[in-house]
Amino acid sequence: MRAPGVHCFTIFLFLQCCILAHGLYGPSSDVVLLSPSNFKSKVLGADGVVLVEFFAPWCGHCKNLAPAWEKAATVLKGIVTVAALDADAHQSLAQEYGIKGFPTIKVFGIGKSPVDYQGPREVKGIVDYALQQVKNVAQARLLGKSNGGGKKNEEKALSVELTSQNFDELVLQSTDLWLVEFYAPWCGHCKKLAPEWKAAAKNLKGKVKMGQVDCDAEKGLMSKYDVRGFPTILVFGIDKSNPSPYEGGRVASDIESFALRQLEYNVAVPEVLEITGQDVLDKKCSSAAICFITFLPDILDSAAAGRNKYLETLLAVAEKFKRNAYSYLWVAAGKQPGLEKAVGVGGYGYPALVAVNTKKGLYNSLRGAFELDAVVNFVKEAGRGGKGNVPLLTEVVLKDTEPWDGKDGVLIEEDEFSLDELMSDDSDL
Repeated sequence: MRAPGVHCFTIFLFLQCCILAHGLYGPSSDVVLLSPSNFKSKVLGADGVVLVEFFAPWCGHCKNLAPAWEKAATVLKGIVTVAALDADAHQSLAQEYGIKGFPTIKVFGIGKSPVDYQGPREVKGIVDYALQQVKNVAQARLLGKSNGGGKKNEEKALSVELTSQNFDELVLQSTDLWLVEFYAPWCGHCKKLAPEWKAAAKNLKGKVKMGQVDCDAEKGLMSKYDVRGFPTILVFGIDKSNPSPYEGGRVASDIESFALRQLEYNVAVPEVLEITGQDVLDKKCSSAAICFITFLPDILDSAAAGRNKYLETLLAVAEKFKRNAYSYLWVAAGKQPGLEKAVGVGGYGYPALVAVNTKKGLYNSLRGAFELDAVVNFVKEAGRGGKGNVPLLTEVVLKDTEPWDGKDGVLIEEDEFSLDELMSDDSDL
């Protein structure tokens, strides 16, 4: 007869195996276990912040994280949802969110898309981060609701709450113009600015990005940008590494006027790129209203100094028309004979300039000297529709070429021979 203790131990092992079979977290855990059937309701449809750990049962790092994750789930119960998905069992769902390693923690409910959690893997760090995200969401809802309270809480704030987790991605890596307010929740001047800031953000929507940083919670960002008083407004333009202070009025109309003026100065000058293959032409010309292509003389004819002078002219034109959806490309004479044939260029007359509309299959050529005033007038006329547009003569197919190295050309010397040798009679041999 089997001893009762042995029987109980066997049952215990069986239960443990059942728990492990379902992953790292048992049914009594405060960690919400996710699957494709409940992911939408528990995560995507949640009203607040949700932390989701994507794990694999065999992963050693996941096993090490499990106790802290469970404790955090218990501490945050009723405040933040702490969940886990077995990525081994539900691979398609994990792949949908680009999971490539374990454990990966993603945070839902703080923006249009989930963000990666990069903080410490211990209880306090997880809890502190989660509570900060709750505060950020609450602040965003406060700034985004209407005066009459008619808008839904889910409405996205027009001015984005910026943190150390999203600042680089949203602001520094952006090509947009950003106005960022550094504030403190207790600051009276900040409270006075809030409705004006909100009104300006509403009127500038789609033109200028606006955001705010809570300096009580984000000491690192406050220190990085040397913020010494509240509110401080910084302007992040083309050079994101050197923001400038806003020193204008603190009413919505002043903020809007300033921002719209800044747009004129903070538009990046289009690049003037060398055509080294089909990919360059397709990428730059397919997305442009007009693609201006310049055919420059051979490097032996112009030398590096001459070629650079032509390129300086093109850069000046790009600067003048930087607010237009134009692209500027160049290629050396003879490098792309297929392209030259398609636009009626070739053999002589370099530099030559053509305006190409790839969507309509039309082009037009500059008539006259390649000089700044003439090129500017040509670009203006092309922007109005151009005169004498003609269809591309052939389908444009380019070959891959090596880019110019910025140096003068080298004349290739051929073997020397004498006139006597050329005129000699083979019969004498």
